Amino acid sequence: MKSFFHKIAVVTATTAAALVFSGSAVAQATKVEVEKPTFDDLQSPTEFGGTKSKSFKPKDWLEVEAKLKVQMRPEPPSKTLERLTVKWYVAVKNPDKAGSYLLLTKDIEHVNVPLNEDIYSSVYLSPSSIKRLTGADKAGKNAVELVGFEVLVNGEKLAAETNKNQAGWWNTASDKISRNDSVPLLGKKDTPFSVMWWDRYAEEAVERR
Repeated sequence: MKSFFHKIAVVTATTAAALVFSGSAVAQATKVEVEKPTFDDLQSPTEFGGTKSKSFKPKDWLEVEAKLKVQMRPEPPSKTLERLTVKWYVAVKNPDKAGSYLLLTKDIEHVNVPLNEDIYSSVYLSPSSIKRLTGADKAGKNAVELVGFEVLVNGEKLAAETNKNQAGWWNTASDKISRNDSVPLLGKKDTPFSVMWWDRYAEEAVERR
């Protein structure tokens, strides 16, 4: 009888260990590779097919983007990750106080993210936002000091990167950087570039109403 209970205990312990290992494997199943973010000025598109042409002088948008690659083990049959969040942090020069910066933030939800291929996430500053920061219609990138981002899957941070300094600078208290939402960052789907270069970018989630 003692031997019988001993065997039950061994089987139970082995099963528990397997469950713990399985849970750990699931938690580490998703890997995200990232590169440093880049940013540049991008002119407003002047024409779209099938629309009436109008005369205007294109202004600059600021585009910030980062390259990602997602891997999952084991790989699902869909070869996609259902949902991924990119949290953006952009520090721009404060036009009202020299030597200080405004921290702009934006969470971009991506869905149906393809695995094992390079995809991009991006955010934008509109021409009117650039003018508010610089007083000009051009060269918005000159107002940018720092750009960083974090990648989260199921609420877990799997990657972070920045154009300079150490990743995580956005969480460090500083009397030179203050959070601000008066100048909004925009997702690609909220810009005139929403239908351009479609397959380059991860698909953005539709907001629930």
